[in-house]
Amino acid sequence: MSDDHTKVQEFFSARAADWDTRFPDDGPAYRAAVAELALRPGSAVLDAGCGTGRALPALRDAVGASGVVLGADLTPAMLEAATRAGRDRDGRLLLADVARLPLRPRSLDAVFGAGLIAHLPNPGENLEELRRVVRPGGKLALFHPIGRAALAARQGRQIAPGDLRAEANLRPLLAGSGWLLTSYVDEDARFLALAVRQD
Repeated sequence: MSDDHTKVQEFFSARAADWDTRFPDDGPAYRAAVAELALRPGSAVLDAGCGTGRALPALRDAVGASGVVLGADLTPAMLEAATRAGRDRDGRLLLADVARLPLRPRSLDAVFGAGLIAHLPNPGENLEELRRVVRPGGKLALFHPIGRAALAARQGRQIAPGDLRAEANLRPLLAGSGWLLTSYVDEDARFLALAVRQD
């Protein structure tokens, strides 16, 4: 495991037990972001870096009983918290690295990633891996329940010019990874970038 992976696991392991109680009001923002993916019943979707699985109920509702919902995370403690919260009933949980997903090529209709982009050690390569597992025309949603400025303020910092979530940085990063950015929103109440797999 790389140092980047170890740091991510250490960061989230220390916070897993109380993660949901720290952010109790995010549910509606997750549901709204999932709705914008416009998933159809029977679709197959991955929550990449699912953490405690907060998106899984909304994803299950979107794809219905006939759909496939997967949640992948690198940190066992986060997946354990998802199971304690009962979210394993909404999707299959996988202990997996988004850099090497245990999924067949073109097996998914969409990928949802909440807070994911800032924790990717090799964003371009990792986004290519997400593209690998999505069918042509499939979708990617990069989401955060608060916008960049609000997140920076909460963390006591300024927005950095190199912030990967900035549209000027994200658009070429996605394009170089085989994705076309189709929608970008960065407001205090949410960050949501939607992209489509290019072929």
